[in-house]
Amino acid sequence: MLSFKVRAQVANGLKNCRAVSASPSNSEISPIFTNRNPRNLEKLRIGYKPDGFHVDKPGKTYWHKLKIKASGRYVSAWINHFENGEVVKASTLEWAIKKQLYKPLDVSAYINLGRVLAERCVQSGILEVSCNVTPAKPDTKLALFLKAVEEGGVKLSEPEQYKPSRPWDQFRPEKPWEVVD
Repeated sequence: MLSFKVRAQVANGLKNCRAVSASPSNSEISPIFTNRNPRNLEKLRIGYKPDGFHVDKPGKTYWHKLKIKASGRYVSAWINHFENGEVVKASTLEWAIKKQLYKPLDVSAYINLGRVLAERCVQSGILEVSCNVTPAKPDTKLALFLKAVEEGGVKLSEPEQYKPSRPWDQFRPEKPWEVVD
């Protein structure tokens, strides 16, 4: 707690005032830390990951999934969370992106859309997404889009969910939060 004199100096706007000790003492620091990030368990790989049904073709085992839709005039790509729906979106329909493109459906539009989506994902903390889209040829628009997303820092596969081992399990995976040299 700051003394009355220091608080008065700060209130008066003096820039060169010094406080002897502005940090709290050990008795004032709370030993309990609450992480309010709703995606924290997913980052630790111990959060719930839906299994879906084994007959589902694309699969439902993901936390975040990359989806892309090309209409007759525009291309949209977004990241879908299994529980909350759309989290991050980029589209050539957006004015800021549309003004920088020659055409909203050509190869450069796909590449730049991948760059923008990757940048938005990294800014929001999404570094790994599930992607079930596979291009037919390596030089198609879709393949270049996926390459731009990967070069932007987003991995196109999610790690497996950590499930604790039981005493009778033969295979015991390493815990994702432990550092092993």
